[in-house]
Amino acid sequence: MTLSDENEAAEDWTGRTFSCQDCLHQKLREGGRCVLGRICVRDKRARRIDSFFSSNPEYAGDYLDHLYFEVRALAAKYANPFQLTRLMKDPEAEVRAVAALKLPLPRVRDMRNDKSSAVRQACALRLEGADLVAMAGDDDDQVRFAVARRLDPALLPMMLDDPAPNVRRAVAARVPVNRLYVLLKDDDALVRRAAAERCAPEALAMLVEDPDLRLRFVVADRAPREVALRLVNDPDEEVARRARERRDETTN
Repeated sequence: MTLSDENEAAEDWTGRTFSCQDCLHQKLREGGRCVLGRICVRDKRARRIDSFFSSNPEYAGDYLDHLYFEVRALAAKYANPFQLTRLMKDPEAEVRAVAALKLPLPRVRDMRNDKSSAVRQACALRLEGADLVAMAGDDDDQVRFAVARRLDPALLPMMLDDPAPNVRRAVAARVPVNRLYVLLKDDDALVRRAAAERCAPEALAMLVEDPDLRLRFVVADRAPREVALRLVNDPDEEVARRARERRDETTN
């Protein structure tokens, strides 16, 4: 970037043009830590604002009350967590979500019933134990998905009948193996597949006639030999080929 580029007028979040001549951070500019078009807290572009705070994190706390929500959200990423309490009630969900990712856990607990699912999802990424269990019944499936990915596996059976397939898939990936049987009968093929890849091999017999060829391939690949051989004439060539390989592996 040339010197003329640095002095070229830019636009802030209101659409007004500005230049470096009236910038509050002249000393930073002189040191290369504030560059028009690249590292600038006044610019409307989030990437440039973020670059400013990553280069100058000590200034983040000064911008937590900025009128532009993007500036508040990006400043919150770099500010001291103990400065973020006032953002718990910020009018913008994006700002509150960033705060939830950084605030001390007692404060995060106070935010788990936030009206925004994005904020509640951020809380689910932080909370533990009983606080996380309390979020397993959230109305939003993305929040419950976050819970299913972090909850103690021993507690995941409580989510086996979750209404959202993506949540049940997350459960299938982590629930104790002896609790997978019910998911092998799930209506969603991807849930059945996630369960089939982890369940005891002998349980796969129930999937020999599954309508999804991916499930039958798992059977041909993982099931006991006598079960896999039932697929040597499967209508899908890849499934049949794997079953024949299992047969030949045993006879050679």
